[in-house]
Amino acid sequence: MGKSKQSIAAVTLAALMLASCGGEGSLSSGGPVTVTPTPSPTPTPNCALTSRQIFAKAVIDEWYLFPGDVASVNPAAHNNVQSYIDALVAPARALNKDRFFTYITSIAEENAFFSNGSSAGFGVRMTYDAVNQRVLIAEAYEGAPAFAAGIDRGTAIVAIGTNSSNLRTVASIVNAEGTAGITNALGPNDPGVSRVLRITDAAGTRDVTVAKADYSLDPISDRYGAKIITEGGRSYGYLNLRTFIASADDQLKAAFADFGARGVTDIIVDFRYNGGGLVSTANLMGDLMGANRAGQIFSQTRFRATKSGENEEHRFAPSAQSIAPTRIAFIGTASTASASELVINSMLPYLGTNMTLVGSNTYGKPVGQIALDKAECDDRMRVVAFATVNATGAGDYYDGLAPKIANSCAASDDLTLPLGDAREASVSAAIDFLAGRACTTRIADASAGASAQRRGAPMSAKPEMLVPDQPSAAQRELPGLF
Repeated sequence: MGKSKQSIAAVTLAALMLASCGGEGSLSSGGPVTVTPTPSPTPTPNCALTSRQIFAKAVIDEWYLFPGDVASVNPAAHNNVQSYIDALVAPARALNKDRFFTYITSIAEENAFFSNGSSAGFGVRMTYDAVNQRVLIAEAYEGAPAFAAGIDRGTAIVAIGTNSSNLRTVASIVNAEGTAGITNALGPNDPGVSRVLRITDAAGTRDVTVAKADYSLDPISDRYGAKIITEGGRSYGYLNLRTFIASADDQLKAAFADFGARGVTDIIVDFRYNGGGLVSTANLMGDLMGANRAGQIFSQTRFRATKSGENEEHRFAPSAQSIAPTRIAFIGTASTASASELVINSMLPYLGTNMTLVGSNTYGKPVGQIALDKAECDDRMRVVAFATVNATGAGDYYDGLAPKIANSCAASDDLTLPLGDAREASVSAAIDFLAGRACTTRIADASAGASAQRRGAPMSAKPEMLVPDQPSAAQRELPGLF
């Protein structure tokens, strides 16, 4: 796909396909895609390390959003492409502008994920509970191996082994190897890899054997992804979007059509684990919440000065499924990033104090990547190339969105209750906002208190998502996915 205005209009926070520097790329479409392990590029002259480094450097030189923050690096000092890229963009990283957002990945693996949500693994989102030294399940995907084995949100994994005779407790693994040891113990995300997991839940403690397999990541759960919550005689729309991928589009339309048919205008949008994805899907979500804003600016993408001709804006384009929300409560955490933050930031100029952020502060990624391919090597270079801003031009939220939302409301992520349950802490706080009840603690105040506690005596820390050192395409957009 060429660098035309039309192609830039399809820009994504995680999946724009451009042809440049000799590369090419496109999103696959169609039926389910089976993901197989991607082999290392064959070291032919075109795929030798030097050639691949030259390709990466050419992409950065032409497209990088922060051209003044690129280091002079000797490629011969690096034995792989990613370490070379990391060294090139280290100055931007030191300024908190590019926190490993520029990277090399697999074309085949990424296309499979963004078009169909294809992945391989157990099919759960894992957090590490440092206080109790155990792994906690934040979410389980229907149709995946772990869910079929009885593992769901709130389940604790206390030991891991390749068979029942060599189980190691999570505590012993972390004590010996740190949290990276958990990732190592779980094994590669290849179909057929099997592990014995000692789990604890409401039914007690037991050992289960789970084999990794290919599965589809349903972006909106059939169990709790889109529903109506009735509390105190009032109805609220609840939407939990796991990730911004193409297969979410029709599900989003159906969810908002249902909200509209039921006359619901107060909605909860749960982005708590949503690490981002396609800008096209984020813009669709804006359209579905902009029935009364046709033609007004929803979002803008801004490239570096030498690429300003590629700047774009998306204006609300309502459809038959669109609604005009009166109030919106967004639920977020540190795992809420990219396209999720774009949606929240883009609605702020229009709703003001009629919207809030519930939970904890978001990740802080107001920039997006384009993708350029060296197809013969299965190399996709994802380079930070544009910033995202809302209708007023506001987009400087590298420190997260909570400081930008005056009426944000701190709430915990209660893993003991299902997502979408009105009793769950963040959902309950969101309902309070929509019902006009006051928030007890702002996110900024809660964060300040937590920071003060961390500097003092040991405290009960909340579980944090497990993220491997070298995440797959799916793991980049879905933090904690295994």
